[in-house]
Amino acid sequence: MRLVLNVIWIVLCGLWLAIAYALAGLICFALIITIPFGVAAFRIANYALWPFGRSIMPRRTAGVGSLIGNVLWIVLFGWWLAIGHLVTGALLCLTIIGIPLGLANFKLIPISLVPLGVQIVPSGTPGSI
Repeated sequence: MRLVLNVIWIVLCGLWLAIAYALAGLICFALIITIPFGVAAFRIANYALWPFGRSIMPRRTAGVGSLIGNVLWIVLFGWWLAIGHLVTGALLCLTIIGIPLGLANFKLIPISLVPLGVQIVPSGTPGSI
């Protein structure tokens, strides 16, 4: 079932989301000081491409740098991305076929809001969100 949902996801919205996050990552790499945000954008692009069967989990080794980076990310990008995923997820949930895709959009909200200090793991891993 995960494979079917991931294929439908890629066709309808996952590919476009992954491309958008990858372009944002390239821009962050070009600006040099925002390279950690670029790495986070590529991690989100990977997750946005194939979200079913995976979830996020806090990294134990994340330190103060991740906290400061997440605060900057929330102020500059995070809340826009979270609102975008929330609205898109709500619109997708209006149709029966779109409900799983809407739920996948809701699943992207935490990592788009605070991407630093988390890792993507297979679903069912102890401690995953």
